[in-house]
Amino acid sequence: MKLNKKQLIYTAAIAALINMSSCKRDELLDRSPQDKLTEDVLFKTENDLKLYTNQFYTSLPVEFSDQDSQSDNQVPNSINSFLAGTDQVPGSGGGWSAGDWSNIRACNYFLRKNADPQLGQDIKNRYNAEVRFFRAMFYWDKVVRFGDVPIYETDLNETSPELYNPRDPHKKVMDFVLKDLDFAIANLGEPTTENRVHKYAALALKSRIALWEGTFRKYHNLGDAEVFLQAGADASLQVINSGKYEIYSTGKPDADYNSLFIQDDLSKNKESILSRIYITNISTTNYSRGAGNGNGYSKSLIESYLCTDGKPISVSPLYAGDDTPENEVKNRDPRYPQTIATPGFVITINENGSTAKLERPNIGTSATSTGYQIIKGRSSDVKLQNANQDNIDHFIFRYAEVLLNYAEAKAELGQLTQDVLDMSINKLRKRVGMPDMSLASLTADPNTPFPGISLPLQEIRRERRVELAGDGYRFKDLLRWRAGELINNSKTITGMKLTDAYKATYPKDANGNSQVDNVLRDAQGYVRVYPNITARAWDNKMYLYPLPKDQLLLNKNFKQNPGW
Repeated sequence: MKLNKKQLIYTAAIAALINMSSCKRDELLDRSPQDKLTEDVLFKTENDLKLYTNQFYTSLPVEFSDQDSQSDNQVPNSINSFLAGTDQVPGSGGGWSAGDWSNIRACNYFLRKNADPQLGQDIKNRYNAEVRFFRAMFYWDKVVRFGDVPIYETDLNETSPELYNPRDPHKKVMDFVLKDLDFAIANLGEPTTENRVHKYAALALKSRIALWEGTFRKYHNLGDAEVFLQAGADASLQVINSGKYEIYSTGKPDADYNSLFIQDDLSKNKESILSRIYITNISTTNYSRGAGNGNGYSKSLIESYLCTDGKPISVSPLYAGDDTPENEVKNRDPRYPQTIATPGFVITINENGSTAKLERPNIGTSATSTGYQIIKGRSSDVKLQNANQDNIDHFIFRYAEVLLNYAEAKAELGQLTQDVLDMSINKLRKRVGMPDMSLASLTADPNTPFPGISLPLQEIRRERRVELAGDGYRFKDLLRWRAGELINNSKTITGMKLTDAYKATYPKDANGNSQVDNVLRDAQGYVRVYPNITARAWDNKMYLYPLPKDQLLLNKNFKQNPGW
């Protein structure tokens, strides 16, 4: 059936920009983005502006320890179409639905309406800055997913010809994103107890986005990489030079990294640039903080942890092998046993003070997929392991990431010095008592996943992988480095080594069965998570997601992404 123009506009996913996702047709143009506030009372006072912008805060991404399941860091219990390489072009949705564009429309609506002459310009600028911070974040997410996307600077109506524009080029969109962030940086104030976005949060976001764009452009041969890399380095340095932030440490290298992620008050933690605050009986999460079952970390990630002499396991004489979990963790970077549960870890602290320790990796039925059980961000406190009682704060922007961004941007620009390392990477290593990274004495790893780049850059990427493990950065990192083929490494879906001798140490029940009886292993004894595949299937088309079919029909100026 051939659709007429009115039907096309009404059914298009892009119609989120005119907020028609849940409206009757005759209500469409009369409805503002906030159902409880009408234009008659909206944008008259500073409190009105604050109430409107509050809606965007729930979209801020938080760091948590099991967000790397699409990458080579983490292995879900059940394979999905992405991991299997069988993703198809969706008929609709796919990140381009009405709801996916509604936040951008709401930002544009605010920027148009925030013009009351009774409000001081400094107040209007401050809240415009908040909204442009969020619009930059929303548009960057679109670029990461789709590449070219249309830029809309105002909220549209159903007759707006812009609805049929082609997608704007990737670089044009990213220039637009950085322009929004620069406005935010210039007009947002210092951090306050209200925990709203501020100047340094905007700088942290610019640090992240500009590094991503610069390296994406470099490794995808798009040109103009240096401009973005320098912008990322400069934004990072502004945060560093502010003197407001530092790496959390109490002088306990065997505990500080783990305890960083299970604090119930990050407001006074100087590593937190911005965090999501939870308060007992007022604002809590329903996520259990118990040691994680289901997703497990991969063998590939585990092999990234250096030995305590600062050398990779492939060359360090301190590496004790992996025949047992006790050997594998021996003489390794202290972040390893503070991220992954190893024998002796206190799994539970009961309300009466009694404790339960891990004797062996929890693998098998109703357990972690790989044997590398996630404890980063997980608490031993039994109260916090019960859903709806979690009041542990989450990082949104962490100073450690800014330091890693700075080191990488400087290395990509050819500006890496020992001073740069000492003010970035080595701050992270000092927290856990690891040797400094020294340009004069780096040890090459013959098994590096990045043989085509410089040795210092290899080590910066490795440090980033370890420090940010599970926090949700890794897949985007692989995209920007054009390193998706690392997904094909069989170790990305492989778990711990479960030798016959170690398997025999698991206790048996009354019927003579143990929890590891049905664990699938390869010929060398390593845990295989999936019975039907031995490796994932990367395709270069996966650097971008496809546009849904309905959008290609609705807008003839849209072209599908390569390979789909």
